[in-house]
Amino acid sequence: MGKIVSIHSFRGGTGKSNTTANLASQAALRGKRVGVVDTDIQSPGIHVLFGLDEKKMGKTLNDYLHGKCTISEVAFSVGDFVARDDQIKGRSQLAGTSLWLFPSSINGKEISEILRHGYDVNLLNTGLQTLMKELKLDYLFIDTHPGLNEETLLSVAISDVLVVILRPDNQDFQGTSVTVDIARSLDVPNLLLMVNKAVPNKYDYDDLKAQVEARFKATLAGILPLNFDIADNASRDLFSLSNPDHPWSKGLIGVAEAILAIK
Repeated sequence: MGKIVSIHSFRGGTGKSNTTANLASQAALRGKRVGVVDTDIQSPGIHVLFGLDEKKMGKTLNDYLHGKCTISEVAFSVGDFVARDDQIKGRSQLAGTSLWLFPSSINGKEISEILRHGYDVNLLNTGLQTLMKELKLDYLFIDTHPGLNEETLLSVAISDVLVVILRPDNQDFQGTSVTVDIARSLDVPNLLLMVNKAVPNKYDYDDLKAQVEARFKATLAGILPLNFDIADNASRDLFSLSNPDHPWSKGLIGVAEAILAIK
């Protein structure tokens, strides 16, 4: 049976979707069967990193949650969609990989319907478990909604691995404390932390690692620098694939390897 990996942050703006897409892609490049689910239904966006726009999206997670299709019909095969000669350097490397995306709708009407009426989180859980079995996934990465709500708690509760992203910021530290406590109360088997947007030359990374691990009593799998190159990428490509030797990418790859090392 494969592993469910939830990527979470207490606040928005931590780079959660970008991190999730890159971690999933790193796993797929290593020959793993990988699914990526965008459960940030209120503000979806991970599809952009895989070059998918609304016109090509087809069925979405919203359709499944409203009983309009099966969860399998939402599956978008990234490995079949991208071409090896694609001008997008990083994304083109995913051609032929076993990577499936399960996007949420970017349609304003469908988003507002979710906001007004919500959805059955148990149905979401059923769908995730179905994906694991039908596609024989090694890893199912879940891009969660920031903060703590019912669907996020579900994702955390069913996770084999929870990666919590935080910035070196007092508000993030406080929010992460809450998230970590809840994860432990839900008996999440494996908890990893990742610091993103650390200003270069401001922090001694060894000292920062020691501080974070001492505060949260959890493994800090990587520290990723705040960098203009990431901002300039503007979600056009999967940065860790197109720039594998960049400091940000090396940090991200370290987190991916920590996830893959969990037995």
